[in-house]
Amino acid sequence: MALQGILVVELAGLAPGPFCAMVLADFGARVVRVERPGSHYDVSRLGRGKRSLALDLKQPRGAAVLRRLCARSDVLLEPFRSGVMEKLQLGPEILQRDNPRLIYARLTGFGQSGSFSRLAGHDINYLALSGVLSKIGRNGENPYAPLNLLADFAGGGLMCVLGIMMALFERTRSGKGQVIDANMVEGTAYLSSFLWKTQKSSLWEAPRGQNILDGGAPFYMTYRTADGEFMAVGAIEPQFYELLIKGCWGMLQFPSQKTA
Repeated sequence: MALQGILVVELAGLAPGPFCAMVLADFGARVVRVERPGSHYDVSRLGRGKRSLALDLKQPRGAAVLRRLCARSDVLLEPFRSGVMEKLQLGPEILQRDNPRLIYARLTGFGQSGSFSRLAGHDINYLALSGVLSKIGRNGENPYAPLNLLADFAGGGLMCVLGIMMALFERTRSGKGQVIDANMVEGTAYLSSFLWKTQKSSLWEAPRGQNILDGGAPFYMTYRTADGEFMAVGAIEPQFYELLIKGCWGMLQFPSQKTA
């Protein structure tokens, strides 16, 4: 496994952090999840391949245990708002002084600086601030969030995995760890680079819901089927569109015969 021998300490949080640590565990890392006292399970159900222990980081003994654990670890993953770890005397300056090779990954909604950095939020808030939410939805309807996959898991958890992997690679050259500031607003905005770079092209020149890739084209959308389910159609290229038209025409010419 690619990450065999890598020790990761995950401080308990909601979906993006557990997902990030689970990906690392899936590829061989040894992950220890630090729970709050009284916690019985990971509500995100993303604990595959992990061990766990309970520590009260607000108490000196709990903080001391975490420091000893981080002193021999490769990665610390923390999901708290800006300033929380510093208040606990567990910020990167302290932990990387104990262990200069430690990669200190900070996974938050709004990042470590700015007017939003100490505020709480959810996927839909990060998606809105990134600008992507304004592009998702039907013509004439309110924008809607695509579950909580885009900001939480893609812009947050998966982008943090990428940051950790790059830091591990760079450490093979420098021998030093890094601080990773992964946040869901900027991660989502980065993932949507194609959207913004092509904004003035024919792909997005019409209002939301009237473009080729957002429900405005009959050859790229979903349709209800006779059995009450749905079918996704994606026939953008001319050769595929031609096949779609031939198939639809054939169905009109030779409809299925109903039995008595």
